[in-house]
Amino acid sequence: MEDCLQTITDYGLRSIGIGERLLPRNDFTLCQQFTLIGSGMIWNIYFGTLALIAGFFLAVAVALGKASANPLIRKPAEWFIFVFRGSPLFIQFFFAYFLFLSLKGSYPIFSPLTSATFGALTVLFLNTAGYSAEIFYGALQSIPKGDTEAADAYGLTGWSKFRRVVYPTMLRLAWPAYTNEAIFLFHSTTLVFFAGFPAFQQKGDALYYARYFADKTFNPFVPYPILAGYFILLTLVIIAIFGWMNGRLNRHLPSATRARLRFRPQLIR
Repeated sequence: MEDCLQTITDYGLRSIGIGERLLPRNDFTLCQQFTLIGSGMIWNIYFGTLALIAGFFLAVAVALGKASANPLIRKPAEWFIFVFRGSPLFIQFFFAYFLFLSLKGSYPIFSPLTSATFGALTVLFLNTAGYSAEIFYGALQSIPKGDTEAADAYGLTGWSKFRRVVYPTMLRLAWPAYTNEAIFLFHSTTLVFFAGFPAFQQKGDALYYARYFADKTFNPFVPYPILAGYFILLTLVIIAIFGWMNGRLNRHLPSATRARLRFRPQLIR
């Protein structure tokens, strides 16, 4: 027990550069694997949380752009969604890293983007914005005509109509699907160090450390189930948070008609 507590002290924050610098080289214990893989989850939560928050606002803007009658606004929004939904995230990471490296050579201001901290976060932010924008656009198209007609009857127009009627109704309709997108965004963070962005001083995410133990022990059946367990726990937390928010969005509706969250796994993203 004391050895495990010491291991947690040494490696609990190892992924962000706090604690023991050298990784274990032999006699790998379950405590070491649980601790280091759990430490790596800090990066997965970092990437997923920031990309989700920033991507939400961009997604709403792009969805509104795609619904616009002005082709100068609608076409760029449609192409943005098409590019980021139509290409694999793995390839987006790969090309983004080498693009940022090329820009760094001519424009030093782009240097931070060559690190996973900002570069990979940018890719995830744009990717989730593309997927979420299509979800919000579909919700915009599904708003009952009676809701907008009632807003017109009350004299609501422009920003007031959008804020009081269109936006909350769009969120309420889109939220179950958006919850699934949030879950898969956090799952997609495992591609950051796997796809191209290098880990600096072995400061990697959960998959980085799981691969390390699998390579060293020649036994993937211990670290990868541990990794899966952490993500299952993270998924349960996301479902709980988004479920609470879904309840808040639908609190004015009768309980029998409220939309319920359903987790629908996707085979291909």
